[in-house]
Amino acid sequence: MKKYKISSIKHKTLFYLILFSVFILLFLWELQLFFSKFLYEKYQIKDMENIAEEITDLEATELTNYLKNVVYNNAICIEHIDSYGRTILYNDASTGCLLGRDDTEINRYKEELYNSDEEMKAIKFVNRNFKSYALLYGVETADNGYVFLFTMLSNVDKNYNLIRDQLIYIAIVVIILAVAISLFLARVISEPIVEITEKSKLLASGNYDVEFKKNGIKEIDELADTLNYLESEVSKTDQYRRDLMANVSHDLKTPLTMIKAYAEMVRDITYKNKKKREENLNVIIEETDRLNLLVGDILALSKLQANSDVIDINDFDLSSLIKTIIKRYDILKETEGYKINVEIPEQALVRADENKISQVIYNLINNAINYTGEDKTVLIKVIEEKKEYLVEITDTGNGINEDEIEHIWDKYYKNEKNHRRNIVGTGLGLSIVKNILEIHDFKYGVRSVKDKGTTFYFEIKKSNNVKH
Repeated sequence: MKKYKISSIKHKTLFYLILFSVFILLFLWELQLFFSKFLYEKYQIKDMENIAEEITDLEATELTNYLKNVVYNNAICIEHIDSYGRTILYNDASTGCLLGRDDTEINRYKEELYNSDEEMKAIKFVNRNFKSYALLYGVETADNGYVFLFTMLSNVDKNYNLIRDQLIYIAIVVIILAVAISLFLARVISEPIVEITEKSKLLASGNYDVEFKKNGIKEIDELADTLNYLESEVSKTDQYRRDLMANVSHDLKTPLTMIKAYAEMVRDITYKNKKKREENLNVIIEETDRLNLLVGDILALSKLQANSDVIDINDFDLSSLIKTIIKRYDILKETEGYKINVEIPEQALVRADENKISQVIYNLINNAINYTGEDKTVLIKVIEEKKEYLVEITDTGNGINEDEIEHIWDKYYKNEKNHRRNIVGTGLGLSIVKNILEIHDFKYGVRSVKDKGTTFYFEIKKSNNVKH
C-alpha cells in the first residue's frame, strides 16, 4: 500500500507545529505532575516541622490560640494532651483525620511517638482508608503536655485532577492556536513560493517578461533576486543566440550565394574564356575557404565548451609564431592598405599549446582588423614580465562602451554599433579566445577608450628553460 506523504508547505507547517505543541503539552504535563507531588510533600513536611518547632517554644497560655490559628490556616488536625492528661481535638472532622478515633494503627503510632525520648518526632505512613500517605508528628510542649499533628498528603491527587483539567483546556486552546498560526505561516511562506514556481514555468517556456517579487522573507527574497538575474541573463543569452543564428545564417548564405552565382557564370558564360574562368573559379575557392573557416570555428568552439578538446603543452618561440601569423595578412596589406605594427622581442620562449595560442593571436588580430579605425592600423606588442609575457593587440577604432565590455566574450554577443561584415574571420573569434585562455588558466582582459581604440591582452607563461 502506498504511504501518504505530507508534501506541501501548508501541510508540513501544520503537522510540525501541532506535533511541537503536543510535545510541549506532554512535557508540561509530566513536569507539573512530578513537581506538584514532590513539592507538595516537601512543603507540607516543612510546614509541619515549623509548626512543631513553634509549639516546643510556646508557653501553655499561648498554645491554645496558636493551635486554633494553625488548623484554621493549614490542612491539618491536632490532638493536644495537656499536663493534666486532658485531650483537646482541633479540626478532627477534616477529611482523613485519624486523631480522636479508635484506630489501632494510629494509636500504635501515637504510643510510639509519646514514648520516644525525642522532643519532636515524625512518622510517615499509609492511611489505609484513603490509600494515600499521611504524616504524624509528636511534639512535647513546654508544660510537659503533648501535641499530635496529623495531615494527609493526598491533596496531591486533587492537584493532579486540577492540573489535568487545566491542561486539557490549555491543550485545546494551544492546538487551535497552532492550527491558526500554521495556516497563517503557511500562507505567508507558501504563496510566494507557489507564485515563484508558476512564474518559473513561464520562464522555462520562453516568457522573459516575468518578474519575481519579494515578500520580506530573506530566503525567498534571495531566490527572487537569483531568478530575476537568471531571467535577465537567459533573456540576453536567447537574444545573443538569435543574433548568432542571424549572423551565421548570413555568413553561410553569402558565400553559398557567391559560389552558386560564379559557378553558374562559369557554366553559362566564361567557360570558354580562360582568364575569366580562372577569376571566377578563384572567387569560388575563396568563398569555399571562408565557408570552411566558419564551420571550423563553430566546431572548434563547440569542442572547447564541451571540454572535449585536449591541450598539448610544449615550449615554443612566441615571437616566431607571431611573425608567421602576420604573413597571412600580406594580402590585406597590399590590397586593403592595412598596417600591422609589431613591438616584440627577438625571442620569447613560452610554454603552452602552440596551435591553440596561434588561434588566440589569429582571432585577436582578425578582431582588431575588423574594428580598427580609418587609419587601418593594428599594433601587436609582447612585453616581458617576471614569470610571463604580456601580449597586447590594439586597434584604433571607436572603442567599446563600458557596459558592453563584460559581454564581448559571450558566444552570442556582437557590438551593434561597430559591427559590420567581417573582413576576416567568422565573428566567433573572441569566444574561442576566451575558452582557449581559460583552459590554459591564463589571465586575459580588455581595455578600451571611447573613440580612441581597444586593447585585448593576455598573459602567457614563460618556458621553464628561461631564467627568470
